Amino acid sequence: MKKIFFSLILLCCSAAICSQERFRPMEDVNKVVDLTLDSLEKAQTARPVAGSSRKGNNPVLFLVGNSTMRTGTLGNGDNGQWGWGYFAHEYFDENCITVENQALGGTSSRTFYRRLWPDVKKGIRPGDYVIIELGHNDNGPFDSGRARATIRGISATDSLVVTIKETGVRETVYSYGEYMRRFVRETRALGAHPILMSLTPRNAYDSPGHVGRVDKTFGLWARQIAEELNCPFVDLNEISAQKYEKMSEWKFNYHFYLDHIHTSAFGARLNARSAADGLMQCEHPEVQPLKQMMKTDLPTTGIRREPGKPAVFITGDSTVKNTDRDEDGMWGWGSQATEIFDTTRITVMNAAMAGRSCRSYLREGRWDKVINDVQPGDFVLIQFGHNDAGKELDSGKARNDIMGTADSSHVYRVRTDKEVRNEVVYTFGWYLRKMIDDVKEKGATPILVSLTPRNEWTDGRIERRNDSFGRWYRDVVELTGVQFIDLHNITADALDRIGQAEAQYFYKKDHTHTSRMGALLNAMGIAEGLKECNSELAKYLLK
Repeated sequence: MKKIFFSLILLCCSAAICSQERFRPMEDVNKVVDLTLDSLEKAQTARPVAGSSRKGNNPVLFLVGNSTMRTGTLGNGDNGQWGWGYFAHEYFDENCITVENQALGGTSSRTFYRRLWPDVKKGIRPGDYVIIELGHNDNGPFDSGRARATIRGISATDSLVVTIKETGVRETVYSYGEYMRRFVRETRALGAHPILMSLTPRNAYDSPGHVGRVDKTFGLWARQIAEELNCPFVDLNEISAQKYEKMSEWKFNYHFYLDHIHTSAFGARLNARSAADGLMQCEHPEVQPLKQMMKTDLPTTGIRREPGKPAVFITGDSTVKNTDRDEDGMWGWGSQATEIFDTTRITVMNAAMAGRSCRSYLREGRWDKVINDVQPGDFVLIQFGHNDAGKELDSGKARNDIMGTADSSHVYRVRTDKEVRNEVVYTFGWYLRKMIDDVKEKGATPILVSLTPRNEWTDGRIERRNDSFGRWYRDVVELTGVQFIDLHNITADALDRIGQAEAQYFYKKDHTHTSRMGALLNAMGIAEGLKECNSELAKYLLK
């Protein structure tokens, strides 16, 4: 009897080993350590209670995914990484539908289905929508460690019974496609609408300039399940990859942070936009009502273009755009741009904003408005610096940059009167490089302009900041080859010739902001600088 008993045990063990040999899990190519599920209780309390965002009888859009949708336990960017689900709500009218990010870092289709999906289903009502984007973690061992691997492919019949080594818990593992089927069927059983999406791209080229795809694995399998079940499908992988391929390699890299799988805020926003684009392009009838609740128009500067005329966009701070009204008030030189440019041949758009640094101008979305409007053949003048230096890195107006031009950054816990948030802060030179690169990508011409001098004098000469901002501007010029107007020294030279006593008429109220006369002097310096650097924009100056 004992021999029969031990024979049965050996037979069962042998069968389990054979099964695992037959179903070899995918290699963990991401090589990312993510221990979120080890704190599942904490994660559950950090994520919203399913359906809690619902307003009245309005539908809810639930997001089901992993760390590419919601990083870490809190999903708040405390390590500089962001998931695209954090920004997804920006593309939906909250008066019609709310977006709930139910994703959790470290989950596979298998672990999400077993551990988190039951609670998500409790909040789903008829008419809701559920986006499912999983697969990045469907690899590694079946029965140890994170034990999150699924069987490759979409088989509806393949399964594997495993015993988790650390806990002794027995579990049946199915194929990736089978888990997708269950998400889709169970969503529909609740009267809601499932939408499958392929994975976000990784930071990797499979050939020069070509971003690697998942069109032979998870992307293919998700598409196949969508076709089998007549479910809406968005190829998020392809949409984002095509956008990445239009970028410089430097820009592609900063869309990720710390590793090659998790995105920075830039990458997360790009993927959120790609998801929205994919939904708007989707012709499946189940998605049509959702489209009516979306907001996909890009923010713009409001420029009024005329056919055949290029535009020159001016970006900067209060030295570029101020109140620009009272004759005896403060004026930015951008207000005098019509005194140097021939507006019958070029359109001038002064998009500067008082009090902004490179960092805050970008963070507030003002730079995005400019870039969304820029067209091939346009020009963009970029001038910052007065508000970029100081100690307000993580408090106050939180607008200061890290000084210098290194390609580096730091995550700050920013605390202001309005909010507490995590933000990745880069160097002054990095922000300038980003702006220059963005303009070039649009087929337009970036022109860097050094900051205006302050009305501070030593030994009869006005201040020069050539050892700080002046040097950093030139470092960026050397790195990028961008056209450069050294307005700082052009205006300083002019004021030195005018003299300290007379120079007082060129400033107003303080040592930084100019009068109308000072604004015109700076504008004339722009014209001089354009001629000196042989810029194409000089052709549009008044004769």
